[in-house]
Amino acid sequence: MKKRLFLTSLLSTLGLGGLGFYITNRVMYLPKKDEEFIRSREVEAIRLIEEDYASLPKHEVLIPSPYGYDIHAVFVTPYPHNKYMIFSHGVTENKYNSIKYMNLFIKKGFNAVIYDHRRHGESGGKTTSYGYFEKYDLKAVVDELIHRVGDDLFFGIHGESMGAATLLLYAGSVEDRADFYIADCPFSDFGEQLSYRMSLELKMPAKFLLPLVNRTLKLRQGYTLKDLSPLSVIQNIQKPILFIHSSDDDFILPQMTMDLFNKKQGAKELFLDFKGSHAQSYNDNPEQYEEVIQRFLNEWVFKEKEKSL
Repeated sequence: MKKRLFLTSLLSTLGLGGLGFYITNRVMYLPKKDEEFIRSREVEAIRLIEEDYASLPKHEVLIPSPYGYDIHAVFVTPYPHNKYMIFSHGVTENKYNSIKYMNLFIKKGFNAVIYDHRRHGESGGKTTSYGYFEKYDLKAVVDELIHRVGDDLFFGIHGESMGAATLLLYAGSVEDRADFYIADCPFSDFGEQLSYRMSLELKMPAKFLLPLVNRTLKLRQGYTLKDLSPLSVIQNIQKPILFIHSSDDDFILPQMTMDLFNKKQGAKELFLDFKGSHAQSYNDNPEQYEEVIQRFLNEWVFKEKEKSL
């Protein structure tokens, strides 16, 4: 009887371990979009005009990550001054997806840095961590920009989806170094987001599985879901943040952005009145998107900069 109970317990443990391994594999190795597919998609939508992009003064830079691989970045410098934007793309995408946002800010007189997250595009790294390792890679990009331009740098960071969560984790738990941030459809807490998606896609009782995911992530990667919560650090960010989310988004719910906005102290703005699915606010509403950003810059960024002069 004792032997049978031991075997039953062992098989149960092995089964749970296998399930934890399966779920974390789905998270860590989420299939990426093909790089050529992303480029072609952006070209066909006229969000990337290759001749215009090729004509911009730019150079490719390999930035050492603190985790032992290179981050592939492109510094785009049509202007001689020290005003820059850094763009942080979403999961499964790459820096080509950032070019549409880059073009918007180049029109407004900014230079730009676009780069590939770890395990995406031409950057190294074996796993996706939804902001945990990526926030330190973002710091490496910021450090490289400061090294090249100088301490009198004026810059903002724009992020989409995972890229938006990454910039919030960076600003809230690493350094609030940028002059402003634009967070487009971020998750507020990855554990809650994972629970929501698991209940829809895997039909699994997420409430009981999250502790298993936590233990497995800690064992395999050294962090837990609690480390992926922009909501837990948002109060540390003093600089202005523009929060953007489509009211139609059913992948990451707009309520997550509302929760972040409500907890953020100080300068902030919220805009939810876009149409379109997840991460499509700009694609489906380009003129309105630009108007919202310009209003935010005028009200919270440029005005504050003038006060400090």
